[in-house]
Amino acid sequence: MMKKENLEKIQGTLELITRKWWFLVLFILIGTITPPIVTKGFDPSKTGEIISYMLQNSLIKFCSPLYPVFKIIPIVLVFALILFGNQIGRIFSLYGGITYILFAFLQSIAITDKYGFGIVTGNFILMILVAIFWFWEASVNKNNLTPQKLPIIRYWIVPLAFLAFWYPVNLESMKPDFNLSYLFTNPAGLAFCTMTPVYLGILTLYYPKVNIATLRVTSLLGIIIGFWNIVVNFLIKPDILWWNGVLHLPLVFISIYAFILSLRHNR
Repeated sequence: MMKKENLEKIQGTLELITRKWWFLVLFILIGTITPPIVTKGFDPSKTGEIISYMLQNSLIKFCSPLYPVFKIIPIVLVFALILFGNQIGRIFSLYGGITYILFAFLQSIAITDKYGFGIVTGNFILMILVAIFWFWEASVNKNNLTPQKLPIIRYWIVPLAFLAFWYPVNLESMKPDFNLSYLFTNPAGLAFCTMTPVYLGILTLYYPKVNIATLRVTSLLGIIIGFWNIVVNFLIKPDILWWNGVLHLPLVFISIYAFILSLRHNR
């Protein structure tokens, strides 16, 4: 096993690199201008349309039998964190890494008649990168999940993260539907935009005793994907997707908050 001193050195390097301007620029460019990969019918002038189509028809649509599993596990994990704290810190981080791998494959890949096999390349690459940072945290265990006294204002993220995880929307009409069964049955547990507020929300509640590099890259990707969701939901298709836009605001607000905290931190 690698010595603790070496792990700390690598951690320090990751924290330093991830706040460099060139890293941030490269990260944003990958997430915004990387073209999709499709096996047929690719027209560069319709890149936005192609990406939107693939996201709407990604592999997650075929995983409905798994939806309850990936809703129940996070609920159990949250209660376990409250009760046992650091004892399950590695499990929490490992689960985070696994789900970001799943987000990458299930939400960034589509197999359709119109475009064949397709990958939303930027999302896929960055979600895999975020997963690696979560697996790294599971290895070094930098997160200190011991309960601490916090000002009440720090808990503003809790209702927003809960709303994202609940995701109270009728998936056919995309209209508000506050059915409590969605806490256990909808695809939110397998979706980047609804689970990232939960992960970041938890890390911000234990900040600054968390893995800053993992916090930073996760929140940065949350800002990027959240931004594009706001554009689509509120500017391009507001008549149909306005409520979906509202349900993506937790991703935007919590990601911005977490990213600012990560930059304020001095190692």
